[in-house]
Amino acid sequence: MRGAVLHGPRDIRFEERPDPEIQAPTDAIIRIVAACVCGSDLWPYRGINKINGPMPMGHEYLGVVERVGDEVTSVRPGQYVIGSFVASDNTCPHCLAGFQTACVHREPVSGAQADFLRVPLADGTLVATPGEPTPEMIPSLLTLSDVMGTGWFAAVAARVEPGMTVLVVGDGAVGLHGVLAANQKGAARIITMSRHEPRQKQAIEYGATDVITERGDDGVAKVRELTDGVGADAVLECVGTAESMQQAIKSARAGAHVGFVGVPHDVHIDGIQLFRTHVAVHGGPAPVRQYLPELIDLVWKGEINPGRVFDLTLPLDQAAEGYRAMDERRAIKSLLLP
Repeated sequence: MRGAVLHGPRDIRFEERPDPEIQAPTDAIIRIVAACVCGSDLWPYRGINKINGPMPMGHEYLGVVERVGDEVTSVRPGQYVIGSFVASDNTCPHCLAGFQTACVHREPVSGAQADFLRVPLADGTLVATPGEPTPEMIPSLLTLSDVMGTGWFAAVAARVEPGMTVLVVGDGAVGLHGVLAANQKGAARIITMSRHEPRQKQAIEYGATDVITERGDDGVAKVRELTDGVGADAVLECVGTAESMQQAIKSARAGAHVGFVGVPHDVHIDGIQLFRTHVAVHGGPAPVRQYLPELIDLVWKGEINPGRVFDLTLPLDQAAEGYRAMDERRAIKSLLLP
């Protein structure tokens, strides 16, 4: 088969790779129907996260089951399936508590920007769709593998409830889906922080009511101004930088929760700051598997359409251009189709 491989900073090559094989009786092999480039893929692409040799890329996937190991019972060949970027058994104590990305038997799923993919722990990782999706559904279903599921978790971690004023820090795909999740959960007001017109437009389409272009302390002051000096009832931090985390915490009202899903880079949180402000912080790698059944149902019924976030569609073998476009902010998110 062929797939996208990162050889060094900004060096993506679509090249021959070994066909995946069943390595354990709990494995499944799927044929990729749709993949995409994630914002987190840009960390190693830009050389910020170092790699040790060529690295197969991609962890978001929608596919058709080709074959399964002898112990797999929940999915069968021919079914369309979606899975998390972390494989889980879905039976350990952490999984049963709803945190499958902390599964005691977890394994990373990578190499999805390719023709085929091996998914470990298939019974606990993959969820089948109700049937064969229409072509129009495919982009939305794909987002559930990570960005929509992650945006949803940000809203859950921030304890978004109907009638709240919610702040979303970050205008990438995850932040935009945080807006969509907050809207779906009944937020009365959704403030998004964005300086980029196409992303502002997308956020408004997803339910944002206010857009703030300021950053840092100026951004915090603007949030306070919009909320009569109180701050947001819930905050979704979807970037992962020190500045974005401070904006999130400082913009929250007393007793608010910050749901953080941006992969932290040089983020340090002051305990005294949290102690004095009564702000709670909760987050981590999104347990996407927990939300897949609910989110698949919402997409299938047409109640949400997160696939609108894809503003660039390319053949899978042009993955390198998908990375360049996102790196240069010419695209919010690149969809890759075989």
